[in-house]
Amino acid sequence: MKRKRFTEAQIVGFLKEAEAGVSIGDVCRKHGIGESTFYQWRSKYSGMDVSMLMQLKALQKENQRLKRMYADACMDRDLLKEVVEKKV
Repeated sequence: MKRKRFTEAQIVGFLKEAEAGVSIGDVCRKHGIGESTFYQWRSKYSGMDVSMLMQLKALQKENQRLKRMYADACMDRDLLKEVVEKKV
């Protein structure tokens, strides 16, 4: 897996810098990123600040945990169903 070069907080900082009036080309050159990368980040992180980003990450982690719990419960239910069917 490719290592991330910038944290989400840094990315939000780059976007805020561009919103403040610095041209996108200058921001990209200053931080060593491509303009296409900047536009992808802008579509993904536009309007967010660092606290909202942290909240989003926490929600995604909780969602992943709940999905795993649901999958485990379904597997247990199927296993118990098989055991009951074999006994009958």
